[in-house]
Amino acid sequence: MPSLPEPHTTLKAGRATFRFYLGDCLDILERLPRRSIDAIVTSPPYNLGIRYRSYDDTIPREQYLKWTGDWVARAAAALTPGGSLFLNVGGKPTDPWTAIDIAQAARPYLQLQNTIHWIKSIAIDQKDLAVGHYKPINSRRFLHDCHEFIFHFTPDGTTPLDRQAIGVRYQDPSNIGRWQVASSGVRCRGNTWFIPYETIQNREKDRPHPATFPPRLPEMCLRLHGLDRVGTVADPFLGLGSTAVACAQLGVSFIGIEMDEGYLKEALARTQAALEPATRRAHRSH
Repeated sequence: MPSLPEPHTTLKAGRATFRFYLGDCLDILERLPRRSIDAIVTSPPYNLGIRYRSYDDTIPREQYLKWTGDWVARAAAALTPGGSLFLNVGGKPTDPWTAIDIAQAARPYLQLQNTIHWIKSIAIDQKDLAVGHYKPINSRRFLHDCHEFIFHFTPDGTTPLDRQAIGVRYQDPSNIGRWQVASSGVRCRGNTWFIPYETIQNREKDRPHPATFPPRLPEMCLRLHGLDRVGTVADPFLGLGSTAVACAQLGVSFIGIEMDEGYLKEALARTQAALEPATRRAHRSH
């Protein structure tokens, strides 16, 4: 196996090391040592014609799905036996099979252990409440698209999870004592996660990438996997660095890969900003 090239940038904070690579994910994933990554949280291009700066998002579907299998195979080889790949995939109403096709392309290499629904916006009738953000669809055929998939893949489908790490408190705690599994006061959140985007004022300035997820999403994925079993996290489609930001906040080592230098610079700036509070806390503790 060829050795890893020198990172574009390396950051250190406490015991955590953050390595950022500028290049093609297939090349870098191929060079990662086998069984060296505990968790991958990523969102690849969906091949829906989104205008990226350095990637053609309009390649033929068959070619795209083959490419998907190629990078997933390399990612699977880099995962530890108890590792997790959290794969965020969206779509569009006129192409409803995108997410399912991508999951099927990963099927030969990993087991689908959980399917999580990332809810971006929700309306609750009982309280006459609508919260979250979505992109309106002007159509007489389609509903507004308010969710995306997070496919949780593992090597053999038996990876243990820390479900209570992202648990929710019981609304009525009076009967908790009756159930041994409820003694902590929280229950499993389930497979629907409401994670809204932060409100922004200027798209070009605050979110200069056409397809991102909030850092809260990878944070929840990593907590669910179990922080005590996370040594190194990777994101082969770094984008603006949401997974890197989550790792900075959690104090977890990270490897990011991005082919666009402009996006990489944005991700570095966001990661450094996320590291500053942790660095200040470390100095105060000494």
